[in-house]
Amino acid sequence: MFRSGAFVADHLGDLRESQVQPNGVDLTLGTVFEQTDPGRIERGDKTVGARRELDAEDGVFTLSPGGYVVRYAERIAIPDEHVGFLYPRSSLLRNSCMLNTAVWDAGYEGRGEGLLQVHHDIELERGARIAQLTLAAADHDGTYDGSYQREHL
Repeated sequence: MFRSGAFVADHLGDLRESQVQPNGVDLTLGTVFEQTDPGRIERGDKTVGARRELDAEDGVFTLSPGGYVVRYAERIAIPDEHVGFLYPRSSLLRNSCMLNTAVWDAGYEGRGEGLLQVHHDIELERGARIAQLTLAAADHDGTYDGSYQREHL
């Protein structure tokens, strides 16, 4: 069962009232990165490639087609007995952009990141709502304790 937006809001940091939706909470754009060096994913480890933070002229990121890593402004805490799913807001899709994310396990805490695919030039203002976090009740064994725990806090 998916939880209400009010329930999700109780597990995030400071929010604007407009971010709370009936079935989730809108996450806003914190910053944008461009990967500059290759990463590596092995059977037992991983290396995230180096990246550079892009400048936001007057608080606006001007992005050309390509792939970017976005960091959300909100602090996320996925509660026990839940799993988090993040979806792009339709405004991104209607502007030829896609946001890809992974499952957010119970116990994760941090300021997460996602892959923004830009297929046509776009301007994104820092603080703009770009994604919606939903929480679903879920059985699990243990909680998240991986290398991204408490990232960017």
